[in-house]
Amino acid sequence: MIHLPLGDPWSDRRYEVKNISYTNTTPHIRVKDYSILEYLKTNKCENLENFAFPHSPIIFFKLITPNRTLFKCNTTLHITPHRNFKSVTCRDHSNFYYSPLNEASQSSPSGCLPIQLPVNETSHKDELNLIAEFDLELHVSDDCSSCHGKEGKGSKRLKVTAIATFFAGTGVLMVIIYCSWRKLLSIKSINFWKKENVTHQSLKAFLRNHGPLAIRRYSYSDIKTMTKSFNDKLGQGGYGSVYKGKLQDGSFVAVKVLNNSKGNGEEFINEVASISRTSHVNIVTLKGFCFEGSKRALIYELMPNGSLEKFIYKGNPSTSNHQLGWETLYKIAIGIARGLEYLHRGCNTRILHFDIKPHNILLDEDFCPKISDFGLAKICPREKSIISMVGARGTAGYIAPEVFCRSFGGISHKSDVYSYGMMVLEMVGGRKNIDVSVDLTSEIYFPHWIYKRLELNEELGLLGLLKEEDEDTARKMIIVSLWCIQTDPSNRPSMSKVVDMLEGSLESLQIPPKPYLSSPPRSPIDSSTVMMSIQYDSMH
Repeated sequence: MIHLPLGDPWSDRRYEVKNISYTNTTPHIRVKDYSILEYLKTNKCENLENFAFPHSPIIFFKLITPNRTLFKCNTTLHITPHRNFKSVTCRDHSNFYYSPLNEASQSSPSGCLPIQLPVNETSHKDELNLIAEFDLELHVSDDCSSCHGKEGKGSKRLKVTAIATFFAGTGVLMVIIYCSWRKLLSIKSINFWKKENVTHQSLKAFLRNHGPLAIRRYSYSDIKTMTKSFNDKLGQGGYGSVYKGKLQDGSFVAVKVLNNSKGNGEEFINEVASISRTSHVNIVTLKGFCFEGSKRALIYELMPNGSLEKFIYKGNPSTSNHQLGWETLYKIAIGIARGLEYLHRGCNTRILHFDIKPHNILLDEDFCPKISDFGLAKICPREKSIISMVGARGTAGYIAPEVFCRSFGGISHKSDVYSYGMMVLEMVGGRKNIDVSVDLTSEIYFPHWIYKRLELNEELGLLGLLKEEDEDTARKMIIVSLWCIQTDPSNRPSMSKVVDMLEGSLESLQIPPKPYLSSPPRSPIDSSTVMMSIQYDSMH
C-alpha cells in the first residue's frame, strides 16, 4: 500500500498497486484509489481530491483510463442551461459538480477547484461513473533517455532502471514483498501468532531496557477516560486515529491510537524511544504512552493550529483565509532549523528524523513550530557520521537521493537537511515543489524555476512580497534551501550552519551551485498526465 498524506495533519490518501505489466515494452501499472472507493460505497464526497500520484522531472505517468473533470466549490453553484453543469450526488451535502462537456479549463466556475478523476470508459458523457481502479503508463523524460543514450544504454534497460529507482524511492517493491508475506502467513496461521509474540517481546524488551521513563505510562482505561470514550476525533491516518483528550490537570492533549496491525511495533518503539529523550521548544512534547496487550497509544501536547501543511499551499480553497506572512514563515523556518539542530547535536544521542515535511510540523497558538512524528526516526551515537540502514524511509518528494540510492553518498544527518530544504522551498513558493497544473512547463519544478530567477537577479515573482524586507527574507530562505538540497551530501550545510545563515545578513550568502535537476518532459502535459513525486537526480 502506498500512503500519500494530504489535507489535515491526521489524514492520508491511500493507493494500492494491483498489477504491473508490459505492453510493447512500455510498463503499465494498475492502481486502486481508496478515496474514490470510499465515495462509491458511501456517496460521501469529502474525501474526493485531485488524483495525486507522486511525480518528478525524471519519471512520469500517463493516465490511460478516461477521466472526468469535477468541480469542488466553496458555495452552492447556480446552475443554468448555459453553464451546463450537473451536481454530484453527495450524502454529506458537499458542493461538487461536473460538466458533461468535460471542459476543465474553459468552464471552471469561480470559487471552484477542478478535480480530475477516472471514469468508466463505457460511460455516456451525461453520466458520472467513477471507478476506483485505473491504469497508468510509465514514461521516462527525454533528457534522461538522451543522458543514458550517451553511455550506450538501451531504452529497455533505461526503463528498468527508472522503475527500480521509483520502487526504491516509494517503497512499492517492499509493499509487494510485504503483501506476499502476509498472504503466506494467512495460510500458516501459526506464523501469525509467532509474529504477535515477537512484537510484544520487542516492546517489553524496550520498556525493560529503558527502565523508568521520563514520560508517564497510562492504562487503556485511562486513555478512554481522557478521550471521553473517543468522543472527539481529530483525524485518521494509515497508523490509526487521533482523538482530543484532557488530562487530570486540565491540559488538552492529542491521543494517537495505533492500529493493532500496524507494523511490528518498530514505529511505536521509535516514537517513544526518540521523543522521550528530547526537551526543546521546537520538538512536540510526548506526555505519555499506553502499551497494554495489543493496545498502543501516544499522548502528545495538543497543537491548536494543526500542521504547517494547511497554511502554506495557496491553491487550496479551504485554507485561502489562513495564509502566513513572510515574517511568520521566516520565524517558522528558523524554529524548525533549531529543532533539527537540537536533534542532531543537542541530545546525548543523535536523532535522525527521516520524515521532515509540512505534514509533520505542528503549530501552537502562537505559530511556534514543533517537529512531530518520530515513527521513522533513527537513534545513533553522536560520533557516528554515516549510518547503515536497510531500505529507504521517508515521504516521496522530500527523501534525500542517498537514502534510496547509495551511489549518491552515505546516509547521515545531511539527509534531514535535504528534506528541510525541500520543505522550506514549498513554504516560499506556496505550492508543491512539483506542480503539473501550472501554465508553463518551465514552472513545473519550482526549485529549478526559482534558481533561474535568482541566478539572473530577476524579481522573484512570489505572492505577498509587499516590502523590501519581505523580498530579502524570501531570497535568504531560497538561497539557504538551495544549499540544503545539493545532490552531494557533503555540499549541504549542517543545521547549525543553516541557523547561522538564516539569522545572518543576505549579503553574506553566496548563491550555491545549481543542484543537478533533470528537465521535465518536452511533450505538452495535459490533465491526464501525472508525474512521479520522487526526487531523482542523475548519476552524472
